[in-house]
Amino acid sequence: MTRAVLVAGVGNLFLGDDGFGPEVVRRLATDPAPLPGGVRVVDYGIRGMHLAYDLLDGYDALVLVDAYPGGGAPGELTVLEVGPADLGTGEFDAHGMNPVSVLANLDQLGGTLPLTHVVGCTPADVEEGIGLSEAVAAAVPEAVAEVRALLHRLTDPAAAPAPEPARTRRS
Repeated sequence: MTRAVLVAGVGNLFLGDDGFGPEVVRRLATDPAPLPGGVRVVDYGIRGMHLAYDLLDGYDALVLVDAYPGGGAPGELTVLEVGPADLGTGEFDAHGMNPVSVLANLDQLGGTLPLTHVVGCTPADVEEGIGLSEAVAAAVPEAVAEVRALLHRLTDPAAAPAPEPARTRRS
């Protein structure tokens, strides 16, 4: 069974390390090593509405790649599994890209949040300028490898954990 997985690179290329997500998905898309079947890789940049509408197509999983300011030292990767309870609420801006707001408001468009992982990198500099800092650029190959490992686990039924057995409630 192949699962439909969307890999979404988000971020603004004109704000230094905020371009981390687009750079990682660019590398994935141009890497000669094939990705598993059922995987779609897209650079959304700052197009939040585009991501929201694509998620309505019924993906089984989402891997969101973005700069993650909540991490440690610049260039440090953080991998999180995110669910609806982690998102809270947020004002949705159809012309911007706040991933939390996009995902938190997906239900208002008639969708549901798929199994979601975030591969984030702590930025060093998000001021105006094109290009990643040295620390973040050095983390890109590791992020590509991390996304590939996630994709393997998400698309290979043998790699997925077995479902918990049904439990019987006794009164």
